[in-house]
Amino acid sequence: MTGELAKRSYVIGQTEISARPLAPALYLVATPIGNLADITLRALETLAAADIVACEDTRVSRVLLDRYGIRRRTTAYHEHNAGEAGPKLIAALLARQSVALISDAGTPLISDPGYRLVGEALDQGIRVVPIPGPSAPLAALTASGLPSDAFLFAGFLPVKTGQRLTRLEALKTVPATLIFFESPRRLAETLSAMVEALGGARKAAIGRELTKTFEEMRTGTLQSLAEHYEAADTPKGEIVICVGPSEATADEPEDIDRLLLSLAAEMPASKAAAEAAKMTGGQKQALYRRLLELKETGKNGETGKNGEIKKDGDG
Repeated sequence: MTGELAKRSYVIGQTEISARPLAPALYLVATPIGNLADITLRALETLAAADIVACEDTRVSRVLLDRYGIRRRTTAYHEHNAGEAGPKLIAALLARQSVALISDAGTPLISDPGYRLVGEALDQGIRVVPIPGPSAPLAALTASGLPSDAFLFAGFLPVKTGQRLTRLEALKTVPATLIFFESPRRLAETLSAMVEALGGARKAAIGRELTKTFEEMRTGTLQSLAEHYEAADTPKGEIVICVGPSEATADEPEDIDRLLLSLAAEMPASKAAAEAAKMTGGQKQALYRRLLELKETGKNGETGKNGEIKKDGDG
């Protein structure tokens, strides 16, 4: 490669800076999630020095590269071509070339197929180097006011209603702040599902267009946020949802099970779930589903007076 395209440099303001040689390795380079000024100096030098820059979308990445005068060879690597592009990148790495992997925004491997490439590189004994920087989940978490000592990034929830509720039910008792990505078009629907599965009283925050001109952080309970976005126009931009951990104690699910069984011994399942919802602040639908599960566990036996499930043939 000759001429202008051969330059291994980057530009900050009016100053062109030569990039130092880069050792052969797979570099995971975090890029801005909105504001292009959030790129790190180490990331710029890595992108300028790499033999190959692998991008989720070369057109999106070109905006960033042009902003900083980086003229490197780029190639597409995304979920639709990973099977074909991945082996080519591995071959380049085995040939002692340096490859910088970037996503459209934020840290690579977060909700993208980069983990497959990293796994293959490690299997081949190739060095993998993280170049840390912007991350939408962490940006939202730090601005949410929710506990940050323990958190779980859960990515995108399933689109189908039943699968989404099942996934949320599985996350309900995780003792950590939950972080999700979501489409603006599904935000209201997802918040409604969260109210049903997790309870409307949980504290939560919605991060929208983080680091961009119209950045917004809206906080409140899941119930209040669900009501707001149900009434509002469909929001624009990238969405991050943070949901605070349940204030329940570790043994509360067992306590609720005992309560449900005790109530079900005296009244129909639907009414038992309604009464349990009043007593615990939980959601009637979720409690009703849990009671049915408990009865199914008892093989459709009869519920006894003390809350135990009586199997067929019990006296």
